[in-house]
Amino acid sequence: MTQLKRNPKVVIIGAGMTGLLMAIRLRQSGITDVVILEKKSSVGGTWRENTYPGAACDVPSHMYTYSFEPNPNWSHFFARGPEIKQYFESVANKYKVKKDIHFNEMVTDASYNKGKWLITTRANSNDSANSTNVNSDNTNLGRTDTNNADTSSNKTYEADFIVCATGILHHPKFPDIPGIADFKGNLFHTAEWDHSVNINENSRVGVIGTGSTAAQFIPELIKKGANVSVFQRTPQWIMHLPDFTFSSTMKKLMTRFPIITTMHRNMGKFILEHLFTKAVTGHFVQKNILNFMCKATLRFSIKDKVLREKLRPDYQVGCKRVIINTSFYKGIQKPNANLVTDNIERITETGILTKDGKHHELDVLVLSTGFNAFNFMRPMNLTGRNNLHIDEAWQHKIKAYRSMLLANYPNFFLMLGPNTPIGNFSVIAMSEVQTEYVIKMIDKWRHNAFDEFEPKQHAIDDFNAYVKAGLKGTSWVGGCQSWYLDADGDPILWPYTWQRWVDEMKEPQMEHINTTSF
Repeated sequence: MTQLKRNPKVVIIGAGMTGLLMAIRLRQSGITDVVILEKKSSVGGTWRENTYPGAACDVPSHMYTYSFEPNPNWSHFFARGPEIKQYFESVANKYKVKKDIHFNEMVTDASYNKGKWLITTRANSNDSANSTNVNSDNTNLGRTDTNNADTSSNKTYEADFIVCATGILHHPKFPDIPGIADFKGNLFHTAEWDHSVNINENSRVGVIGTGSTAAQFIPELIKKGANVSVFQRTPQWIMHLPDFTFSSTMKKLMTRFPIITTMHRNMGKFILEHLFTKAVTGHFVQKNILNFMCKATLRFSIKDKVLREKLRPDYQVGCKRVIINTSFYKGIQKPNANLVTDNIERITETGILTKDGKHHELDVLVLSTGFNAFNFMRPMNLTGRNNLHIDEAWQHKIKAYRSMLLANYPNFFLMLGPNTPIGNFSVIAMSEVQTEYVIKMIDKWRHNAFDEFEPKQHAIDDFNAYVKAGLKGTSWVGGCQSWYLDADGDPILWPYTWQRWVDEMKEPQMEHINTTSF
């Protein structure tokens, strides 16, 4: 057996689900020089950021865990946000990951030079959930401004490898609506929920957006008795799956007999892999089943025909992410709920003016307008070989080999990058597959197979052509606008089956990789 000769320095950016997983697996593989740089004061990633009422995961709870760390204590079939956050906290504590985390350090720059990455961080004093800035230009990715920043608290790190675990949806997107900065009431994005605002039966609340997040928190506001006006631009396909609770007896049984937890996990995996994933990637039988279930949910949930037609999308099922929800249709039919389908003219000091000339008086305005899905690691200044900035590398098209590797950025891994199979599947499962790929590549370095590596340009082009060819038969090209689409209208998703992705990620294809030894 060949003895491992080198112990690399690895910097992980982000202490969310993927960052914690990466740190654990690196340690288990014998790599001890690991640092995690986290911009906020706690772990949890998206489940730390999103604290809106009703926050929950739309992946079955027992599948939304690390494979090596099952949780028999989930409260529901679909886990709630706070308990997911607590799950990641407990994993970080159990595996002693926190000792490697540098909290409140925001990465501003990372530059590469002959086998080494130099990473610069800035102390992040803005760890507030209530930081909505509607004046920011969220359409321009820009670069981290370090010219006017206080650099006295800057720190630098040197690494052999960077693992970028910054997540997919973490940069809130704000709508470009005239007058938005003029609103005098309480205004915030769902990812920056202002819990100091008391929403009650006397509150007039406006909601812009009707995606998965909106479908979860709108019913909660309606339950409080608030008068809720939902400004809908595009209706969504919704499907009911029973969100049953796990009794204390069942939790005890799952704790005592782990096979029961495994069965629940396998059931969730089967539903996602053989129904949702196959349906949206063009498999005829599953596509028609999903189509029937969504349309039946709408037909039998909404009694009023006029409201039903307002809520009926004009695009095929699966073009946007299918919303798994049992409460939105019930809530929107309550007397204190109002669905507004007229386009917004402008936002005023006291509410919203719609194109039909009606002014909707509001006390609170909630922006459920999603995220800038194509930011990835940006606005961090990522500079690769020959001083190539990531904005320049991606100025025409965001591309990566196997969703992870970038040309001219040696020894760099982008987790959950473009064309990862994120359509209605567990991102934890995806991260576990990618993590094993990372471990195998670093292991080759440890055995002195090379000092630096990066994908060949033709391998990136071939991979992207392969993905694009498969997209033609998917639901994502079914006539809608969604966050899945890049500037060219191409979905950034994986168009084939889950198992095919897993099989193709099992071993690095070194013929697609350029390597150099110093």
